[in-house]
Amino acid sequence: MEKLKYALFTGCTARESTPEQMKSTMAIADKLGIELVLLDEASCCGASHLQDYDDFLSLVLNARNICYAESRGMTMVTICNTCQLNTAMTKHRLDNDPKLKAKVNEKLAEVGLEYKGSSEIKHFLYALIDDFGLDKLKAKVVKPLSQFNIAPFYGCHNIRPSELQNESNGGENPYNPTSLDDLIIACGGVNVDYEAKNKCCGFHAELQAPKTAAILTGNALMGAMDANADWMVTPCPLCHLKLDTQYGHASEAVGRDVKMPVLHMQQMVGLALGCTPAELGLNHHVSEVDFV
Repeated sequence: MEKLKYALFTGCTARESTPEQMKSTMAIADKLGIELVLLDEASCCGASHLQDYDDFLSLVLNARNICYAESRGMTMVTICNTCQLNTAMTKHRLDNDPKLKAKVNEKLAEVGLEYKGSSEIKHFLYALIDDFGLDKLKAKVVKPLSQFNIAPFYGCHNIRPSELQNESNGGENPYNPTSLDDLIIACGGVNVDYEAKNKCCGFHAELQAPKTAAILTGNALMGAMDANADWMVTPCPLCHLKLDTQYGHASEAVGRDVKMPVLHMQQMVGLALGCTPAELGLNHHVSEVDFV
């Protein structure tokens, strides 16, 4: 098998608020022989806030980021659900609207760039499943997670909207997603099913409706706990921040203590591959990871 090589769009969060996610991403890529080329020129995707304020600017911004992957002739992988949504939606819209693409390229020309649409946009979750392969990953597991009931939390932005279903997430059904469950099983863990696993964590509602956001966070954590999960895992650093750091507000909102460990997808894979807690940054959590 030819060595997998991707242009990594880190987004903002993994560089600042969740450095353990960045650390664990590089750790498992090294274990699996995947080469990740950092797109250091890239900037914020707009975080679904710029999109509400200035749609055209957000398209230019994300097209510019994609251009850096295109210039390397690589698929762009993301490690944030919101980055995935905004980048993939930009590609979808520009590839299907020649007039809009031309307008964006007119702006990009001012900095010597041209969006061509030649690079695929893929979340690292699907790169692991579709490109590396679950069977091959399973064969590399040295510490199966068989003693753990693990609750997957998909979040909103990696499995929606429906128009991206076959373009960037392998046809994942947003109402019945399976990718993260399959990854848990490949790592030897026991996947836990619960109602809120594909719901919103509340992150993007925090400023506008903090009480509602806290209830959403609490419902997710409570659902995992009631399904007998030992811990949760998510492919999104924004979901991770909400679930890991906001359990206090969430506990108040739902009327019970809902604190539990929440791991990044990469940390879970890293544990199964034999990475050390230090290599995975497991000491950088608010809800303590006390089982390793």
